[in-house]
Amino acid sequence: MTANRIEVENPNTPGKTTRVDRAKYTAMRMALLSVLPDALPGMAVSAAKAALLPHLPQDLFPAGETAGRWLKCVQLDLVD
Repeated sequence: MTANRIEVENPNTPGKTTRVDRAKYTAMRMALLSVLPDALPGMAVSAAKAALLPHLPQDLFPAGETAGRWLKCVQLDLVD
């Protein structure tokens, strides 16, 4: 394994992992967790995306580019 990649899981394909860019995954995870409410009912994905965009580093997500894809990657990986 290389240090710039991280394995993620997807509940839609149990037992299968995918290797993704560590910096983008980590930045998105931190941004997502910083905007999600602590209590139910949580928030819609569209609201989460709008809220987290200002928290993303521009060098990794210029103008929010590919944020939706990375949001879904992190969301699915965080599912128990």
